[in-house]
Amino acid sequence: MRDRNHYGRERLFTYLLNTSDSAVWVVGSRRIGKTSLLRQLEHLTDTPQSDLVPLFWDMQGCANSGDLSFELFMALEDETDRFAALGVTVAELEGQDALVILRRIGRALGACGIALLIIAGEIGLSVAAIVALASTAMGFGAQAGIGTPGLVAIGLGVGLACGAFNGVLVTRFGLPSIVVTIGTMSLFRGVSYIVLGDQAFSGYPSSFAFFGQGYVAWVITFELVLFATLALAFGIVLHRTTFGRRTVAVGGNSVAARLAGIAVKRHTVLLYTLLGLACGIAAVMLMARTTTGSSTHGFLYELDAIAAVVIGGTLLTGGRGTIVGTVLGVLIFTTLTNVFTLNNLDTSTQAVA
Repeated sequence: MRDRNHYGRERLFTYLLNTSDSAVWVVGSRRIGKTSLLRQLEHLTDTPQSDLVPLFWDMQGCANSGDLSFELFMALEDETDRFAALGVTVAELEGQDALVILRRIGRALGACGIALLIIAGEIGLSVAAIVALASTAMGFGAQAGIGTPGLVAIGLGVGLACGAFNGVLVTRFGLPSIVVTIGTMSLFRGVSYIVLGDQAFSGYPSSFAFFGQGYVAWVITFELVLFATLALAFGIVLHRTTFGRRTVAVGGNSVAARLAGIAVKRHTVLLYTLLGLACGIAAVMLMARTTTGSSTHGFLYELDAIAAVVIGGTLLTGGRGTIVGTVLGVLIFTTLTNVFTLNNLDTSTQAVA
């Protein structure tokens, strides 16, 4: 937008007022003060013929996406009259909280996998680190020109490998699962940091974004459908198959389960592998939603997943739990997160709450 002497404010306004884009971000600079620029844009669109409603909110004080969401929420409130003139009720827009909650439960894709593990009397604290490592691997794959199917295969493959690695360490060396997964949490995250540092990969195939941003029907996202499918599949496995009954038996009394003929070690490895697969799926969803690959991806995912599982009634000592309870725990957890966001609580306050 720059010519020899200036940035071309007039041409910028012409573009903003005539573009077919559904959303436009305007950032000021030293040459064009953002306040005067945006207020002039507001004046030009404040006409009876205009169907544009510019929204203004402060990004400088936003420390996270929750803060940004609240600022946008307040910007909508400020423009209630202009939306009403166009036949749009802001109250209806604010009433979409249930849909926001439903979209957010996709972030708890690892909850079903970790639920089975906890029911079996084990624990997995390297969930977030597996997500980060899988994201890093997919980032390298994208830079190498690998297409969408290959990137998905890389993410799932890394998740499976990491999960199986955890399972082998726990069963082969007889180490407590909490010790093993704390160690691999540092290991997987450390490898991501060493390989990628504080950089981030971008430039993924456009078709890849569907997994994290695509809609199946109306407001139903692909991520939500996938979570529901996985929850149903894990529920059937836990409550309607011998594999599920073995899981409960191992968690209730591993010695009695072994004496009853259950291959406890092999079963534990399979459970960790399933958790790794769920982490790989979560990594694919996260990468597709953010369109970037970073070593910081999935930070504290394991705490969210464990909290949802425990809220849903699963015993941390093992032997009892349901997938239905886990899903309810996820809904409760995401609802609370949404309430905190709408009440403009920062991340530190949310952590205390």
